[in-house]
Amino acid sequence: GTQVTVEIHPKDTTPQLLKKLSFGKGPQRLPSLRGQDNRGFQKTEAPRPPGGKDLHAYPWDKSSLKSMPVDLQQFEKLDAYALKVNVKNSVEELVTALLKQARTDLEKVRAIWMWICHHIEYDVVGYHNKSQLSSKPIDVLQTGKSICEGYAGLFEQMCSIAGIQCMKLSGYSKGYGYKMGQTFTGDSDHAWNAVYLDGRWHLLDSTWGSGAVDDSFTKFTFRYNEFYFLTHPALFINNHFPDNSNWQLLNPTLTLKDFENNMLHNSSFYTLGLLTAQPETAVIRTVNGKASVSVDCRSATLFKFELKGTDEHGLMTLKKHGMKLDIYPQKTGSHKLQIFAKPSKASEDVYNCVLEYVVECESVDKAMRFPKGLHQPVGPSWFTEQQGFLRPSHPDPVIHTNDGRCSLTFTLGKDISVLALLHCDNSSLTEDKRRQHIMQIHRGNQIELKIHLPHAGNFVLKIYAKKKSDPGNYDYVFNYLITCLNTEVKWPAFPQVYSKWAEDYEILEPLSGLLPANRNVQFKLKMHGIAKVLVQADDTHSLTQSRGCWEGTCNTSGCREVFVMVQENANHSFYSHVLKYEVESQ
Repeated sequence: GTQVTVEIHPKDTTPQLLKKLSFGKGPQRLPSLRGQDNRGFQKTEAPRPPGGKDLHAYPWDKSSLKSMPVDLQQFEKLDAYALKVNVKNSVEELVTALLKQARTDLEKVRAIWMWICHHIEYDVVGYHNKSQLSSKPIDVLQTGKSICEGYAGLFEQMCSIAGIQCMKLSGYSKGYGYKMGQTFTGDSDHAWNAVYLDGRWHLLDSTWGSGAVDDSFTKFTFRYNEFYFLTHPALFINNHFPDNSNWQLLNPTLTLKDFENNMLHNSSFYTLGLLTAQPETAVIRTVNGKASVSVDCRSATLFKFELKGTDEHGLMTLKKHGMKLDIYPQKTGSHKLQIFAKPSKASEDVYNCVLEYVVECESVDKAMRFPKGLHQPVGPSWFTEQQGFLRPSHPDPVIHTNDGRCSLTFTLGKDISVLALLHCDNSSLTEDKRRQHIMQIHRGNQIELKIHLPHAGNFVLKIYAKKKSDPGNYDYVFNYLITCLNTEVKWPAFPQVYSKWAEDYEILEPLSGLLPANRNVQFKLKMHGIAKVLVQADDTHSLTQSRGCWEGTCNTSGCREVFVMVQENANHSFYSHVLKYEVESQ
């Protein structure tokens, strides 16, 4: 009492399969088709071509990476079960085994997806020698390897057996061998699937979900990628362009030209919580020697970049929700720019490449040649706040000074000791001498760094910190770029400070560590808890205390050095050196 109608169509049209199932008084069960119990067979509607209710808005609305709500935690048991299924005799037996733990259509698709992604490897040998290759589902199952055509064909057949509508799609992809900005012509180069769930079509790519091939295309590594399971169509279009534009499942659809020009964001870009990148084209042209890139993201993320394999020719700053990068190539021509990212909470120091651009440089800005010691990112950020440097007076990464002097202030977190160093590429000064061009002043929980540059040029101010209670070394925190173009700048160092100089002491005058010869020099020092202060030149001079300051004059004639000494306890005759000044030669 069963009547079945079968329609046969040419391969390239969408099948409108009509199943008319009318039951007489006979057994309430269909005869086994394809040698498998077809419980779901009655329910399967005819696959329909994609229409209005399948479409998603383009560009991406930044809501979800998936085209339907998916709770990955609920799949944990099912995923673990699917990975353990080991059936190679027939596709039907494999599907029967997989579906034992799957109730809903979504769970059935998930079980099939997980099994294929973890059991079929990409056939790099077959890719190079296609005559030896079979993409028939049974051959793919039994050899355990195939190319994209075989992955998509096996997926389609397994879904069909499970009673789920599935289409194999083909088109262009930005996968292995893709060059930025290239055009696509000729036959399609990739295959993937669409599945029908909850009344809508959804996209997935089990080839790319399973792993990756190396650069030389000789070795495949299983590396599961969740991103390609039910990917949001506005993200899938990033690297999949179907032959039939209806299968983009987008409104509006993109042209091939759009696809070619659009920036390639690989899956790490989205799985790390990044949202958008500017510019959106793969090729950037410099303007007056400069090109800029910015990235927006959901949560605190750390970034790195490489221009032709080095991070010397740029300025990268971290923002609360992303980063900004200015690039100044020092040679004309085409340069590859790569941007890497990792979540700030990640324990291991592994950065993933998230963006690639080609920078076309027509002219070089020689003034923007940065010192080698400049470390990326530059300037303060949420990251330096976490390290205890709050409310910076200079939020920008570059400090321009015309007279060679600048002053930076921060509010410091509790228990932080600071070390600041000045670095310059072609300086004749030693590191110790350069360090004397920075003076630290502490007022309560505020720190001021006064800087007097020894000469014009580009300097890196490197800031290190450690816990005061911690005897260990200082850790690098961040740096600034300080630029001074005025060639007449030539500030002497600050006076040399000895260990007995307390953190909250302050020199009001003289700030210069080099005193004029044969002069009376006025001293004014802010110090507390001291019994007596002496200035030792050729003669010894006492300073007097008034309103929290020690003041007095000293004559520099007949000496090369001047020392400031303090007596901490009036009952002891012991003095400690706290400052040392040089005197100009006669």
